[in-house]
Amino acid sequence: MGRYTGPVCRLCRREGVKLFLKGDRCYTDRCALNKRNFAPGQHGQSRKKVTEYGMQLREKQKVRRFYGLSESQMSKYFMMADQMKGVTGDNMFKILESRLDNVVYRMGFAASRAEARQLVTHGHFLLNGNKATIPSLMTTVGDVIEVKEKSRGSEKFKSLVENHSGNTTPWINIDLEKLRGTIVAESTREDIDLPVEEHLIVELYSK
Repeated sequence: MGRYTGPVCRLCRREGVKLFLKGDRCYTDRCALNKRNFAPGQHGQSRKKVTEYGMQLREKQKVRRFYGLSESQMSKYFMMADQMKGVTGDNMFKILESRLDNVVYRMGFAASRAEARQLVTHGHFLLNGNKATIPSLMTTVGDVIEVKEKSRGSEKFKSLVENHSGNTTPWINIDLEKLRGTIVAESTREDIDLPVEEHLIVELYSK
């Protein structure tokens, strides 16, 4: 199955939590979840008994949609996390946060992860001085991500400098003047603004 291309606000309503898929709109009263805080569809407001599997599935879907992943990608990242030392749930989030598209979003150089994926795919960013066009590229401590010189004069990045809200990601040092960010530490679970119980995801994949 390909990537979901329908109205993204339906995904937030389905999961019952803001996934910040529409950028700045998610922070305003125009957010669909503020207006209709129930699942989409004709049975969205009906009460349903949720099974243990259903709770595990919903937590997994939250993470998938938050980061814009396919099922195969999600499964692959869980397997990677499970083979690492430490807590599997924490390892999984470290992997997801290290994706290039997520780092671009965390730097404030895109309004959403979807926009970050598009900007990376179109070749607007360099990773350690080399052109990077694959959103799923893994970054690590010490990596430098920057807007390439030809793109810095575009209206998109000019307005970004003017409206940038400052560095809110402690594990990335941002040089706004040079449109550059340097990863200085690994992300931690506390840095992730998603209310999810990752142990349920671990239980789901461990069956």
